[in-house]
Amino acid sequence: MVGSGTIACGLASVAAVKLGEAVLVVRSGASADRARKQTAKTLERLEGDPGTLTITTDHDALSAATYVIEAIVEDLGSKMALLGRLDGHAGDDAILASTTSSLSVARLAEASGRPQHFAALHVFNPVAKMELVELAYHGDAGDDVRQRTSALVGALGKRGVEVADVPGFVVNRLLFPFLFDAVRVMGDQGLEPEAVDACMKLGAGHPMGPLALLDFVGLDVAVAIGEQVGVEIPGSVRRLVDEGALGRKSGRGFYDYSD
Repeated sequence: MVGSGTIACGLASVAAVKLGEAVLVVRSGASADRARKQTAKTLERLEGDPGTLTITTDHDALSAATYVIEAIVEDLGSKMALLGRLDGHAGDDAILASTTSSLSVARLAEASGRPQHFAALHVFNPVAKMELVELAYHGDAGDDVRQRTSALVGALGKRGVEVADVPGFVVNRLLFPFLFDAVRVMGDQGLEPEAVDACMKLGAGHPMGPLALLDFVGLDVAVAIGEQVGVEIPGSVRRLVDEGALGRKSGRGFYDYSD
C-alpha cells in the first residue's frame, strides 16, 4: 500500500492480519509516525495474529510486491503522478491499483503505464469492518488481473463486486445525492442534524444518520466526490469546508467533536 491516510492505514492493517505480511510506503518520517500510531490502534481491534506490517518511506520496498495499491488523496492529478512513479518501482508482473471512489479508472490506468495490469479497488471506511469492495477495470485488463484481484479481495475477508467505470461507481453515485438532499431538508425545515439523523436511523434503519456520515467521510472529501458524480452540493456544506470544519477529522462539521 502507498499512502498514510485512514484508508491506506486501514487496508495495510487488514492485509497484515489476513495475509501475514504487508508493506505501507508513506511520504515522510512524520507521515510514518502518524501511520504507526493509526495502524497500531487498528491492529489492536482486529482478531488474529497481527502479522508483519512494515512502514517505510522507501519506494524500493515495493519491488517484491505482487500487488501495489495507491491510497492517497482523491485528486486525479496526484493519483496519476504517483501511479506513474510506482510503475518504475513495482515488479513487471505486479498489478497496480487505486482505491479511488469516484475518478476515471481508464485515466488512472493509462497513467500507471500498465493499463492491462491495473484495477480500481474502492474499499469503504472503516476498512476493518466494511465488507464491500467495488472493483473496476480498464477495458484492456485481462481475466488474469480480474482473477488475481478477486482472490486478493477474498483473502482480505472482503466481497468484491465488479462495477462499471463511471463516476462514483454504484455506492457513491447513489449515496451522495441522498446525503446532500438530507442537508437541504435540514435547512428547508429548520431542523438540527440530530433530528434528521434520528429520523433516518429509527425510521429507515440506517446504522448512521446522513449528517453524521458526511462528518465521518469528511466534508472536503464529500465535496470532491459530489463534484465528480455531478450532484449539486449545498452551499452550507461548502461554507463549512471554507471554514475548515471538515467533520470528525477537524473536530467540527455538522457536529462538534472537540470534547
